[in-house]
Amino acid sequence: MCFYQGTLSQQLHLRSDECSYSCDVRGGESTHSCELCNKVFSQPSTLIAHQCKHNVERPYMCDVCNKAFSNKRGLNIHQRVHSGERPYMCDVCNRAFSHQGNLITHQRIHTSERPYMCDVCNKTFSQQNHLTTHQRIHSGKRPYTCDVCNRAFSHQGNLITHQHIHTGERPFKCDVCNKAFSQQSNLITHQRIHTGERPYKCDVCNKAFSNKSILKKHQRIHSV
Repeated sequence: MCFYQGTLSQQLHLRSDECSYSCDVRGGESTHSCELCNKVFSQPSTLIAHQCKHNVERPYMCDVCNKAFSNKRGLNIHQRVHSGERPYMCDVCNRAFSHQGNLITHQRIHTSERPYMCDVCNKTFSQQNHLTTHQRIHSGKRPYTCDVCNRAFSHQGNLITHQHIHTGERPFKCDVCNKAFSQQSNLITHQRIHTGERPYKCDVCNKAFSNKSILKKHQRIHSV
């Protein structure tokens, strides 16, 4: 049996009679990829269950972080994390990547290829993890939970932004007046004070507003 303990951001070095491997499970909206066969999973628990099936020894160890691999090629690829080597370059924009898979995914920006389709609404995506995130709209799944108030979110980014409420952190600062905000959307709205931008226009009288909520409040005048 293989048991998963810890948070998404931890590196797990799991050892047992049936399963021998070490894996780096990353949080966020990124997918979780098996280092042995490159198969991709949306959930870390599914990745770990899959990796147990390989049941292989990992004799090749990174001398920087002690992460272990089953073959020399896997170790060499991993060591690019430490060396900064990026041997795969896009022939359109020259952006470089450490993994060939990342280059392939990037090139869809230029080709507009969207091979991943939602089986509910047929919307297409260039990356598997974007499809996985989108499908939560249909399933209602909210896998990211605040450990303070237990509010759940479908995106990790939304959870991180929400947690600023509890920490009081205001990482988004206006470069004009230095006023700080807990959410980037609030900063964008605030900056319209300085730019004079009014992107929300009433479809009845064409009066424009800087904030969508103010527009909605205004529109009640016409519905009376």
